[in-house]
Amino acid sequence: MSIRVETDEDTGVALVTLDRPARHNAIDLAMAGELTAVWRRFRFDDTVRAAVVTGAGAAAFCTGIDRSAEVPQPSSPYSVDDPLLRIGPKANDLWKPVVSAVEGMAGGGAFYLLGESEFVVASREATFFDPHTSYGMVSAYESAYMALRMPPGEVARMALMGTAERLSARRAYETGLVSELTEPGGAVAAALRAAAVIASYPPEAVQGTVRAVWSATESARAGALALAPHLVVLGNLPPERQAELFTQGRGRGGRGKAGFRLR
Repeated sequence: MSIRVETDEDTGVALVTLDRPARHNAIDLAMAGELTAVWRRFRFDDTVRAAVVTGAGAAAFCTGIDRSAEVPQPSSPYSVDDPLLRIGPKANDLWKPVVSAVEGMAGGGAFYLLGESEFVVASREATFFDPHTSYGMVSAYESAYMALRMPPGEVARMALMGTAERLSARRAYETGLVSELTEPGGAVAAALRAAAVIASYPPEAVQGTVRAVWSATESARAGALALAPHLVVLGNLPPERQAELFTQGRGRGGRGKAGFRLR
């Protein structure tokens, strides 16, 4: 199992941990399926009134899809299968509040989870980045999610700069992606405290409020996500060319501390 779930029966808060620290908690097909199952299970578990999602270890919250994952694609040019589309709580019709707790890196497909959280708590050492364009891929779903959480210009810069730049936790806080900054190692504890407060309120009122906030951006998000697969088909380089660029990026230190500028 690559997902750990711990539930505090006293507070009604579940802690969901992406547990592949050796891979920077990158999501493979098994983890994607487990996340879907967790959120759907919470729909029927009245002992869980709020949840916190985080990544194991201090290095990363999540770095998106594991590039070693084999994702079969239909032959039709009108269809794209994205295994990350079902990893978020809202995609699984869960309207119980979810808070993300970020330590270390959050990149690429991590935005599917951050985008479907009510709010984000992050360590001051956390960083955010979107590597898609560097590897010849369209940042479609990720940019759509983040454009509903941050000013469009900030999203554009993060997506277009790719691996050359990372967004600091301080800048993420200033632009609205992050709602609370903590000392290193403190993000989960802070998120659990906030979730416990929320879980102590009547669940019908809480879930109705979550749904109301979500509905404010629902039409814009639905339109953007409907367009996303077409942009991916049109703009993505062939997989072998993506792999070549990825290898070149790693050789230049694209995933290390020397390979990007922090802002």
